[in-house]
Amino acid sequence: MTPRFKAALAATATAVLLTACATTGTTAGSGGASASASPAKPLRAGLDPAARPDAFPSTYAPLPSGPTAIRGATVLTATGQQIEGGVVVFSGGRVVAVGGPETAIPAGATIIDGTGKWVTPGVIDVHSHLGVYPSPSVSARSDGNEAIDPNTAYVWAEHSIWPQDPGFNRARAGGVTTLQILPGSANLFGGRSVTVRNVPSVTMQGMKFPGAPYGLKMACGENPKRVYGGKGRTPATAMGNVAGYRRAWIDAADYARKWDEYRAKVDKGEKADPPKRDLTLDTLAGVLRGEILVQNHCYRGDEMVVMLDVAREFGYRVAMFHHASEAYKVAALLAKEDVCFATWADWQGFKMESMDGIEANAAIAYRAGACTVIHSDDETITQRLNQEAALAMTAGNRIGLDITRAEAIAWITANPAKALGIADQTGSLVAGKRADVVLWSSDPFSVYSVAEKVYVDGALVYDRHDRRYQPVSDFELGRPGEGAFHP
Repeated sequence: MTPRFKAALAATATAVLLTACATTGTTAGSGGASASASPAKPLRAGLDPAARPDAFPSTYAPLPSGPTAIRGATVLTATGQQIEGGVVVFSGGRVVAVGGPETAIPAGATIIDGTGKWVTPGVIDVHSHLGVYPSPSVSARSDGNEAIDPNTAYVWAEHSIWPQDPGFNRARAGGVTTLQILPGSANLFGGRSVTVRNVPSVTMQGMKFPGAPYGLKMACGENPKRVYGGKGRTPATAMGNVAGYRRAWIDAADYARKWDEYRAKVDKGEKADPPKRDLTLDTLAGVLRGEILVQNHCYRGDEMVVMLDVAREFGYRVAMFHHASEAYKVAALLAKEDVCFATWADWQGFKMESMDGIEANAAIAYRAGACTVIHSDDETITQRLNQEAALAMTAGNRIGLDITRAEAIAWITANPAKALGIADQTGSLVAGKRADVVLWSSDPFSVYSVAEKVYVDGALVYDRHDRRYQPVSDFELGRPGEGAFHP
């Protein structure tokens, strides 16, 4: 290289360096961001999943109520207490006091004589398809399963809820105050669940439990491989099921990474292109962030353990296994992992994966320390979840487990609230929580007991002896004999 060429090259490099410094407004090597790089523009409405995380917000508002006291009843608090001659006071939609006969009752409160009767928290059904599979069933309203792809995490059950489903009224007559409405179990990922207040409403938003976390319905076992294997596509086997979960979680983790990187650049004022929004991956990424709770249909113990392994691989938690006919086989692990399970009292043997179900399933797993829940998955069982819990308790006591009513009531109240992420608000009779209360005609673990009065947020929403508090769906108007149970 000639001296003249070297000099020309050095002069060119200096000019380029000075130009760069003038453009950035920094000295060479300072690492400052380029002033010519425009800050990222705000995304158009609907393109940023974080802009409106609750795109369909609740409009639920408690019904009118006044100070009320139920006096003289046997009270099951769902915290392990059974109080004889107890008093439950609620006002302003909240429980004010729970205690024995000495508990003070504020002046002006409506006093309900509970002598000979029992009081419990409102019943919570963690596995319901009311509204998405209405009762009575009509094909035009059969909206629970988007059975067209193994992964339909992009659908939300709330968009299928038909508030006029008469099943809501009938469940309320059975003491049910809160429900989780789930998509069906045809898919590996069935979509988002929603938690609702069991109150009459003309919109699903008017029922939606304010602030309750969403759930993600997943299904393991026979259903997905039967539905899609029968169509000649994956998954057709149990290993195909697991491969499908893992591929989806890999995509979700990568999607979350891209959004994280985009937001980090925006925070630094750097130019950045956002990922394209994907409704499927929005839901799965929400699980990975811990914002959405996994509600996993799974019968067999060995498959529950596999699902827990998948959860560990990708860093999320399973909130609850549903149906769980073999929970008793893996109860110690469920207890260790603090994973709830929901089951029936005596549904077993109706398909291969339920063949090892036993009547004492719930009780055995409970005694091993597992978070036990009794659910319905049925428009009729939801009307008598108290009896379903009684059957499960009795099956356990028959083999010497000595489970009390004070313990078993939590299976349909406090434990469901825990699994739905709403235990700080409802599920037990504790001062400060929502006044979701049921007055039973007698021991709720008796087949002869019925719910006489049902309160949601302190408001009377059902009264067996007062037709004014026995709502009828528009769907039932003009149909004699329809509606909630009557005396």
